[in-house]
Amino acid sequence: MGAYAGYMGGDDHGSGGGPTVAIIGGGASGTLAAVHLLNRAAEAAQPLRILLIDKEGRHGLGRAYATTDPGHLLNSPAGRMSGLPGDPGHLTRWAQAQGIEHDGFLSRPDYGRYLTELLADARRQAWPAARLEIVRAEVTAAARPGAGLPLRLSLAGQAAIEADLVILATGSLPPGVPCPVPAGPGYIADPWAPGALDGAADGRPVIIVGTGLTMLDLATTLTGANPATVVHAVSRHALLPREHRGAPVPGRPPAPALPVLTQEPLRLAGLVRQVRAAAAQHPGDWQDVIDVLRPQVPDLWQRLPAADQRLFLRRYARYWEVHRHRVPPRTAARIAALRAAGRLQVQPGQIVAASGGPDGVRVSVAHRGTVTVLDVGWLINGTGPAADVTAAADPLLRSLLDAGLARPDPLRLGLDANACGALLDAAGHPGDRLFSLGPPLRGVRYETTAIAEIAAQAEALAGHLISTSVVLASSGSAA
Repeated sequence: MGAYAGYMGGDDHGSGGGPTVAIIGGGASGTLAAVHLLNRAAEAAQPLRILLIDKEGRHGLGRAYATTDPGHLLNSPAGRMSGLPGDPGHLTRWAQAQGIEHDGFLSRPDYGRYLTELLADARRQAWPAARLEIVRAEVTAAARPGAGLPLRLSLAGQAAIEADLVILATGSLPPGVPCPVPAGPGYIADPWAPGALDGAADGRPVIIVGTGLTMLDLATTLTGANPATVVHAVSRHALLPREHRGAPVPGRPPAPALPVLTQEPLRLAGLVRQVRAAAAQHPGDWQDVIDVLRPQVPDLWQRLPAADQRLFLRRYARYWEVHRHRVPPRTAARIAALRAAGRLQVQPGQIVAASGGPDGVRVSVAHRGTVTVLDVGWLINGTGPAADVTAAADPLLRSLLDAGLARPDPLRLGLDANACGALLDAAGHPGDRLFSLGPPLRGVRYETTAIAEIAAQAEALAGHLISTSVVLASSGSAA
């Protein structure tokens, strides 16, 4: 694969014909959507113009893989992280060709490089059938002037653009504010913004809200930057992600299929009961049971009654997440060492107040009727995505919802869509020009944030959109 920097300049490829597809978001979801569109356009010799739009200019990297810390590792083995579903060994072969030594878990900076090179390769191979244009801009609104007309995308500070098809690949919603927070630099709302953690390496104690994967990466970065730093991690249950086991034991029987998976109607109580029983009875490892269950989660989620989905979110979601989203042994060992040294302290509770304090921020943590006050230098939001898309401040989401071009899913975790990824409008009808994949479909699929799911969605969506592009081109309705 060639270097990413080699195609970041002006677009001098392609025929320029065919419909225009705008992909909003340049992270993993947007990158894989572009890769598979380019691949399918090349196979079909379908002229296509693809605009990959990212407001931060982190095309191919996004928030997840823009980190430069080599201690940030992928949370899945390399064998499960290929961007090409039909070629599961693609990533491992790439790493070997690049001379990257690893224990089965690549670093996130290396994976970002893989994605950018995958995109560069797809771009070259698609020419002259299709061309890719890199656009650094923030899309603030979308409108449809009339039936049969392209969507019009408004850009902050730039001229609007038109697109025949639009893919919303914006990733997860930003986390919500955990409590009223003080003004000033002591509160870090987005730890992945460029330079956000620079000041927090001053050795003063840090509180991180959340004890999931984000917290683990933040703790390793902050303690590695300053030997005096102590991190306090706070969440309601104080549960940490579990560790990936070592290499599979030869001859160990696979986890059994769960009978409940074929039962109708499916109810949460029966599903939970059988998963627990299978994990207890399986002679191998509970991780086998989780791995057998995981690919079936989108189907299971859609079969559950809405009341059971809400119950799962209230009672079981956090337990599923810590078992499903596991960490590499190296990360687990580093976290254990930090805890043993007292440099990472994990405690249950809820932050109920934060204000200016003598050391920077004074934080009140409530747990079982007791409130503990901590004076720290920094308060960092390390929680997961916000749980209500209708409360999101993102101007594009607000525009789509307000204009009726999209609607929230019934749980409001994201946007509603059909099986093809076409967003449903306010009346519940699938649009023919607006699509999504990955985290925005969390309420529809639930398991939709990992590379395996996103790559599969990108491949399927590309096939659908190439067929749509042929229709648009033949009808003369392309922009």
